[in-house]
Amino acid sequence: MTQRFKDKVVLVTGAAQGIGKACALRFAKEGGTVMIADRAEQQARLVQQEITDAGGVATVCIVDLETSAGAKELMQTTVDTFGRIDVSVHNVGGTIWAKPFWEYPEDQIEKEINRSLWPTLWCCRAVIPYMREQQAGAIVNVGSVATRGINRVPYSAAKGGVQAMTVCMALELAEQNIRVNCVNPGGVDQGVRATPRTTDAMTPVDQAGMDGVVQQTMRDTPMKRYGTPEELAAAICFLAADESSYITGEIINVAGGGIG
Repeated sequence: MTQRFKDKVVLVTGAAQGIGKACALRFAKEGGTVMIADRAEQQARLVQQEITDAGGVATVCIVDLETSAGAKELMQTTVDTFGRIDVSVHNVGGTIWAKPFWEYPEDQIEKEINRSLWPTLWCCRAVIPYMREQQAGAIVNVGSVATRGINRVPYSAAKGGVQAMTVCMALELAEQNIRVNCVNPGGVDQGVRATPRTTDAMTPVDQAGMDGVVQQTMRDTPMKRYGTPEELAAAICFLAADESSYITGEIINVAGGGIG
């Protein structure tokens, strides 16, 4: 394994499981000092332990990133602990429910937006002042190919916002040596979640909606399989590394050839 992130401080949100965990582990293996940000403290501590047992350096910040205050706390804690932020990966999000748009009650629409738009928007806003002061930094946002999918309109709207903000911020920050890119996962096999996204019982409408998402994903993915968190982490780490220094404002699908 190369040491692309030696002497770099890397922040990963949603790092207690799934894609975020795979990113945190890979950044650490490649020499990065890692801030693990999540709301699930027990799982986050396990990721930290895995990194430190392997000889890496990591700490944990337990914070609610659906709020501006939480994002500011995370960035300030990271700088107070490590002195700087070289890479910020914004991974918090994920479909909570899946069903036709007209079947969503209003509170579920709001929860989908709160979960998959605000954490990235707030974290970008909170980290930019530190990177501007450094005149250097790499931001990688995690979007989704669900923007061309079914049964997830609120989530798709949130991830469409993530893609749009990525491009706009890249244009605003390019002259300050701050790169902003986005990786869009397709279907990803993340196993059983340690922390469920909802404790609500799945209704027949929800189950049918999720079945429709799975069927579309398999139908529209040329490679005919789900990806792994490690495959997503590879792309995210590439965009965060200096070897991609001439890449900004890009939206890259990592989806087995699928576009939605």
